[in-house]
Amino acid sequence: MFIVERFGLLEGFRIAHVMFAVMWMGLLWFFNVIQVPAYAEMEAGARNNAFDKLTWRALWWFRHAAWMTVASGFVMLAIGSSGDVNERVYTGDFFKSPRGGMLAAAIVLAIVMLYNVWMVIWPNQQIVIGNARAVAGGAEANPDAPVAARKAAMASRQNMIFSFTVLLAMVGQSGFFYGYEPASSGVRAVFYVIVLAFAAVMELNALGVFGAAVGKANTWMYDKHQNAIYFASGTIVFWVLFFEIFYGKLELLG
Repeated sequence: MFIVERFGLLEGFRIAHVMFAVMWMGLLWFFNVIQVPAYAEMEAGARNNAFDKLTWRALWWFRHAAWMTVASGFVMLAIGSSGDVNERVYTGDFFKSPRGGMLAAAIVLAIVMLYNVWMVIWPNQQIVIGNARAVAGGAEANPDAPVAARKAAMASRQNMIFSFTVLLAMVGQSGFFYGYEPASSGVRAVFYVIVLAFAAVMELNALGVFGAAVGKANTWMYDKHQNAIYFASGTIVFWVLFFEIFYGKLELLG
């Protein structure tokens, strides 16, 4: 059976990878674009009940879809880089290409996003949901809940921003980035430095290293989901312009 052959397994895990990613990104967008604005308009009792009954369940699927997305991606890389040298998909030459570079960028950002899900968003949401349940039961509110909510929100909005680049790479590496020739090692080095700097600075910012107060310049992109979308769209423009400026086009594309 083809499915148990190496390329069959590769494509099987590719399908699974996409399905897990759709679940992860879909819930990420649901939380940021729909849930947070809706909860802000609810009465406290209804919001606490929704945290208990809806958000708790959604977070289960969210956090497990996150690690399954990343794990299935690494399985794909392992399968695609094994076997006969002439049949390998993910070779050193692949990651020297523009499409390979963008896929590497997506891998870096996805790992950071996975960290945010399990080490920032989930622990802090447990505090928020625990507080909602306690208040609904008549107990005093947890004074740590607002701080936890802000930490979770900033990390979630940062993941939303990163998701634009990840999706650009996932979709574009199979088509769009074919339009650029491999660049010199110097240009590739600049690209990877920018990717790592972007990931590091934005992650430190989302973790509150530069401050977490609402309304500040460094937290503007986290204060509203619209701001996150604007900022993330700007990153897409940046990556496209980078390739337009620093990478040569194939002759057939003019």
